[in-house]
Amino acid sequence: MSDERLTYFDNGATSFPKPPEVVQAMTRYLSEVGGNYGRSSHTKAFESSSVVEECREKLAELMGIEQVENLCFSSNATHAANTILQGFCFPEEAEVLVSPMEHNAIARPLAQLEAQGRIKVKTLSASEDGRVIPELITQSLTEHTAMVIINHQSNVNGVIQPVAAIKKVLGKVPLLMDASQSLGKQPVRVDDWAIDYLIFTGHKGLLGPTGTGGLFIRDPQTIQPLLLGGTGSNSEHLAMPSVMPDRFEAGTPNIAGIYGLLAALEHPPEPGHSRDDFLRLLDEIEATDGYVVQRAVEQDAQGEVISLTHRTLDSGTLSWLLEKQFGISSRSGLHCAPLAHQHLGSYPEGTCRLSPSVYHSPDDFAYLLKALRSIALEAAA
Repeated sequence: MSDERLTYFDNGATSFPKPPEVVQAMTRYLSEVGGNYGRSSHTKAFESSSVVEECREKLAELMGIEQVENLCFSSNATHAANTILQGFCFPEEAEVLVSPMEHNAIARPLAQLEAQGRIKVKTLSASEDGRVIPELITQSLTEHTAMVIINHQSNVNGVIQPVAAIKKVLGKVPLLMDASQSLGKQPVRVDDWAIDYLIFTGHKGLLGPTGTGGLFIRDPQTIQPLLLGGTGSNSEHLAMPSVMPDRFEAGTPNIAGIYGLLAALEHPPEPGHSRDDFLRLLDEIEATDGYVVQRAVEQDAQGEVISLTHRTLDSGTLSWLLEKQFGISSRSGLHCAPLAHQHLGSYPEGTCRLSPSVYHSPDDFAYLLKALRSIALEAAA
């Protein structure tokens, strides 16, 4: 990183910058290696296959997963979500319970399943910030509850869900955890928390390239594969192999992307700011006249996302002014999470979201605060 000010605050959409080792690893694969994964028996194929498996092992270690082979690569978390939801055998009259903070990667597949008459979707009781209340979950559980889905960290207001406590209440009821926003930022312990299904992406908190992600399935026989095709194994049979991870990895994976993801896992940058630096910024923005900040009720449940509205400026205008006047990148609108905004009361306009990364420094935060204060003063004039 250079000493230049970092004004990119849209890491909730995709992280930037990436560690330089990510670009180097991807370039090396594309220019020097080039072999396919699990398909051939020459040196270049062996190397690429070795890197893919090393990345799988690193991810499993990061998430506390013992069944490494049950961690499968996908193109992104949306692909992973559809694999699980479309492949799950829902019984008749099945009910799926969700937090009010789910992303459309979950909400849209569920809406389609509900329209097809395969499930009924119900929303769990939550506090005003969208955090599910574990003690009230039993009120929603019935004999028809087939699955519970929890977005570990909201991409809208950053609220972190008490996943371990939720799973303890659920017992044997399957839990699908969306770790798209949390992995790389918050602790994720899949085995310790007894998570049944998990989806993640590689291009956000992990600082990897786009087109990378994956899913964990504790019992692979509970999910039918979404994609069918070549795996490099059991090629004499037209049925998909039951062996993992092949069962859910049809087709050539994004090998260049996985090279980059492994490099990101192996070369995490030193944090440019502390937890206190972020919370101080959040407090100072909230104290600035004209702004309303959507944040977690409990400080410990606040992820590094700043979601705000202005009393007189719509979120699109605020985002535009931040870039036009100060070069600051943000994201306005509904953030592909209309259900979350409905719960928070910011629907249909949405909010202006500022999502920092590990690279941001206190000086970067000070510049952002100065920009927001300047815009507020102009709006009040």
